[in-house]
Amino acid sequence: MPYPAFHLSFFIFCVSLVGIFAIAGSGFRREMTLKDAKHLGLLFFVGSVGSVFPDVPAVWNYFLNGTLQHTRIGSVPTHSLLFGIVAFILAFLLGYIFYRNVSKASSIGIFAEAAFLSHLLLDDIADGGLTYLYPVYNEPLSIFSVMNVKLSGVDFFYYNFACFVSVFFIFCVMFMALLALKDLGFGFRYEPVE
Repeated sequence: MPYPAFHLSFFIFCVSLVGIFAIAGSGFRREMTLKDAKHLGLLFFVGSVGSVFPDVPAVWNYFLNGTLQHTRIGSVPTHSLLFGIVAFILAFLLGYIFYRNVSKASSIGIFAEAAFLSHLLLDDIADGGLTYLYPVYNEPLSIFSVMNVKLSGVDFFYYNFACFVSVFFIFCVMFMALLALKDLGFGFRYEPVE
């Protein structure tokens, strides 16, 4: 399990890179207002909390049980897509309170979910399996374990397909964040070279 600082830095520098690009551009052009700062503060708060949300039980267990066991709340695993729905709903509610707009609140929720999934990706790479599909399937699954096989030990097509699936999952998480950021006013804009 990577430490929380690693989850936060992966989220900020990899998942929300387009937001950082837009913030830097606005700052250099001196277009930033107080309203924009509040908007950015909300985005980074939601993303930061979403990126460490699966480990919240560690704090709970530390005070109640004196342990840092961090993967369950009762019988529910926090490193699962089911618990990710909780992250989405909480961020959606916060976004709705802030914007009073369902579309923007949904984008905030999707952004938080992308941060949550980035946490799962890092833990899957480090630990080699999570209970993604709880309660449908209670055994740990790893998206990345198929990349650890030797090419000579498996079919060439299988190996390449497994690598494609792993990279595609990372792409989907980043694409979720990009779509959410685009709906919230961030995004790249093509300007022809003269």
